[in-house]
Amino acid sequence: MSSDFKSLTVKKFPRLPGRKTPESRYWRKFKACLSPIVVKEFAAVSSIHFSETSPYDFAVTASTRVQIYSSKTHQVKKTISRFKDVAYSGTIRGDGRLVVAGDATGLVQIFDIGSRAILRTFRDHRHPVHVAKFSSDKTQIMSASDDKTVRIWDMPSETPLTIFTGHEDYIRTGMVSRDNPHLILSGSYDQTVKLWDMRTQGCVMTMNHGAPVECVEMFPNGGVVVAAGGPNLKVFDILTGGRPMHSLSNHQKTVTSLCFDQSYSRLLTGSLDQHVKVYNVQDYSVVHSVKYPAPVMSVALSPDDTHLVAGMAGGLLSIRQRVVKTAEIQTRRAQEEQARGGSYKHFIRGQKSAADADFTVESQKRRRLRDYDRYLKVFQYGNALDACLRTNQPPVTTVSLIQELIHRDGLRQALSGRDDISLEPLAQFLVKNINNPRYTSLLVDVTMVMIDMYTAVLGQSPLIDELFVKLRARVKMELAFQKQLMSVVGSMEMLFAKSTSTSVGVAIHNELASSSSAAATSNGVGNSSSNGTGSAKGSTIQSGIKAL
Repeated sequence: MSSDFKSLTVKKFPRLPGRKTPESRYWRKFKACLSPIVVKEFAAVSSIHFSETSPYDFAVTASTRVQIYSSKTHQVKKTISRFKDVAYSGTIRGDGRLVVAGDATGLVQIFDIGSRAILRTFRDHRHPVHVAKFSSDKTQIMSASDDKTVRIWDMPSETPLTIFTGHEDYIRTGMVSRDNPHLILSGSYDQTVKLWDMRTQGCVMTMNHGAPVECVEMFPNGGVVVAAGGPNLKVFDILTGGRPMHSLSNHQKTVTSLCFDQSYSRLLTGSLDQHVKVYNVQDYSVVHSVKYPAPVMSVALSPDDTHLVAGMAGGLLSIRQRVVKTAEIQTRRAQEEQARGGSYKHFIRGQKSAADADFTVESQKRRRLRDYDRYLKVFQYGNALDACLRTNQPPVTTVSLIQELIHRDGLRQALSGRDDISLEPLAQFLVKNINNPRYTSLLVDVTMVMIDMYTAVLGQSPLIDELFVKLRARVKMELAFQKQLMSVVGSMEMLFAKSTSTSVGVAIHNELASSSSAAATSNGVGNSSSNGTGSAKGSTIQSGIKAL
């Protein structure tokens, strides 16, 4: 039975770090929209905010207007321009019906998105209001101004409930906790982040960032705060009294905006260095970066993780959309519609439905053996090698098969009894891959065995003779390359020997040596002596060919 036979195990060599990681492939799916939409605003885009309800329209604040864009057509649905000066922080309420914004005159206004009518106006601020947000209870508004105050307003009565004072400079960022409407976070140009509590009517925690704070974000559980000031990000742990957990500096210029994805597992930052970077919040490593044509002033990601929108200083608005596959939509719907334990829907879910705690039996499909595996199973080593060479298998598969034949002591059996037609694929494979540093050691041994077996018949087939000549030329080229590489390494060692700083010289030497090895690999004629025997075996091949 095929289950009693172990299939060929393909060798896995160390892979060089590349840009095509699963993370980068995911974020590269956000492609620039090609539909004819308005991408030029009237001024710098200072704020972007997505609605929390489907179809996830988003508000774009620029100049003296707030525009509501459709996430489906990418066209402007509504334009609110009833501002006397520059507007800031256009934010859509959770139900998608209202929008709030501040302006440079100190006004905070609430608009009905459908009719664009002004519903409420709050006038107590005396300086520009750069922050205007809805509270999680939908009946209160938080605003922060250059007058160094944070105010909480009651929407029905149009009166201030609380006024927080304590910052010593302009307040340019803030938010209300998503889980606890009593907690308010604010960041100021006085280089501090303050946590306010409406129950105590004061500041309960102050965190020093070390630079003017441009934006802040809080995780849903309220235990961790991320603040951006200058080119740096700092992560504070509120549960330990505001202790800084991480300090990141991956941008070259000021970070202007922050946002999370839907699962709060990725943090996105926009900066004046024209980049949007994506962080993994587990270790805060940069997993992807997007370059834009102008300094990024604001960035936002839709709640369903399908739209990435960035606003730039020149007035450009970039909308990138990710095409969602049907399987992902079905999986998300299944998770949303999954019956909760103890509910009526859970008890009538049917026999074919499985809960998270249920054990399911997985069906295993019978694996079909490949051609070379079937020949290996019946010990037909020559046919197995032919099947691997003639079906355009990856070189690593052929090398793994040759290694298996050596372990079975069947290499000579696989190479014996061949004419010029059956010997040609193997000779071509050796010519093409003998200079690959990953396979050199093994293929040199195979070449020596082939030369030893077919020396007596050389000269009878022009095709095989030509391939042997090409093999000899590849070996000579590799030897010449090794000599040049060793001379370069010797010259560098002489330079490093004269260096006054031994530690610095050793560090540069290691870096240049690794660069030389990488260049050799990229040229297709890598360092054959990486295993310590490549050059010696190459010279043995050359002497063997000369002896012919």
